[in-house]
Amino acid sequence: MVGSGRMTARKVSMEWLAKRVGGQLGRTVVDKTALKGDFAFDLEWEAEPPKPLWMLVGPSPSSADPSGLSIVTALQEQLGLKLEPQKGSVDMLVIEHAEKPSEN
Repeated sequence: MVGSGRMTARKVSMEWLAKRVGGQLGRTVVDKTALKGDFAFDLEWEAEPPKPLWMLVGPSPSSADPSGLSIVTALQEQLGLKLEPQKGSVDMLVIEHAEKPSEN
C-alpha cells in the first residue's frame, strides 16, 4: 500500500521497493542491494512534490526544518537503505512521427 507520505508493505522484494520509490521521486531507482527474499516494512515521510535526487541526498534535516522528512532520508533512517545518484542508461521510447488514423 503506497499513499501520500506512507508506504506499508508485506512480502515484497527490494526490486518492488525500488520501483515504488522511483515512482515517488519521479526518477528511475535501481536495486543494487543484492538482498534476496521478501521483506515487510512501514515507511513514513513528509510528502512533497518530486525533486531532483541530487537535491534530496545529503544530511538529515533538523527538527526545525519546515520541509520535514524526505523519502530519501526516511529510507536511510527507518530502513537503513541509502540512495546514491549515479548516471546510467535507461530504456526510452521515442516517437518520431504521429498522424491521425484514416477513416477507412
